[in-house]
Amino acid sequence: MNIILLGPPGAGKGTQASRLEAERGMVQLSTGDMLRAARKADTPLGHQVAEVMDSGALVSDEIVSALIDEKLGTLSVDQGTIFDGYPRTAPQAESLDEILDAHDRALDFVIELVVDEDALVERITGRFTCANCGAGYHDKFKLPKVEGTCDVCGHHEFKRRPDDNEETVRTRMAEYRAKTAPILPIYEAKGLVRAVDGMADIAEVGAQIDAILDGKA
Repeated sequence: MNIILLGPPGAGKGTQASRLEAERGMVQLSTGDMLRAARKADTPLGHQVAEVMDSGALVSDEIVSALIDEKLGTLSVDQGTIFDGYPRTAPQAESLDEILDAHDRALDFVIELVVDEDALVERITGRFTCANCGAGYHDKFKLPKVEGTCDVCGHHEFKRRPDDNEETVRTRMAEYRAKTAPILPIYEAKGLVRAVDGMADIAEVGAQIDAILDGKA
């Protein structure tokens, strides 16, 4: 099973990908993680990635495609894959088809986590974590049982990500709509797109995805 998870930042793609890895033995191919790993690797491709990233330039489609091609070559044919952050453009979508075909794979589903922008802003801007153990909380949906005290470790200091603010979240949403959402019609024409309610709780989103993968939705 080879799938693409689509949705704006904060929609829960990473959470669902981690669950699918744990429960189904699938492998998440996150371009961000792959680029960081390649940058540290002492390989010709790794050196190329490091040079581009150090210059502040955008990594080309060719390099990203090469990374994905390289990674797929290390997997057994029965390991499912989850593409996160790729493809983002029509040329990348075309390239992915070619790469999958070269590895005797095919795309099964493009699963879009559909979200409400205002609700997503509220979800993200309200997040904070325990500075000691990393337990997650929310201003509205999950406050500590005792104010100022972590439920898990009893620590009294909390932190927020500096980019969890409304302006940044809305900018990311606009970028998603402009750059990534346009690939949806490509996959809709192939009958591969399935939508799930990204605003539901984590377990419900997971159940919706499982139903799609198991052919029940």
